[in-house]
Amino acid sequence: MKDTLQTGLTTTRRFDVDTARTIDFLSGDGNDGARVYATPAMIADIETTCRDFLGTHLDEGEDSLGTQVNVKHLAPTLLGMWAEIIVEISAIDGRAVSFDVTAVDAAGDKITSGRHDRFVIDVEQTLARLKKKAEAFSGG
Repeated sequence: MKDTLQTGLTTTRRFDVDTARTIDFLSGDGNDGARVYATPAMIADIETTCRDFLGTHLDEGEDSLGTQVNVKHLAPTLLGMWAEIIVEISAIDGRAVSFDVTAVDAAGDKITSGRHDRFVIDVEQTLARLKKKAEAFSGG
């Protein structure tokens, strides 16, 4: 990890809420406007934002894995809107990095708040461990 990694650093990333990011739970009877940002898609966007941001502060051969997500989905975001995810590094404990997370949408609604934790890994060591696990699983 680079010495640029510090608590208090923030970034914001905007995502377009396209069909792939939505869930249609009120369809039928002409309710075509019922597609909203799906919670799993929002969590994936949070993880992507945090991983990419953290990656700018990692050394070559390092990456990170998500270890915990604890967020509240507070308001619906409609298909065609955008959502801005704002993350702040709130804690660093060795290779464990925590982010405070909030997000707002194009309507100005706060749509999420919470925390996401990631762990910095050595890519080669992790690949070796995964290969060993795959071999044990396949019996070979």
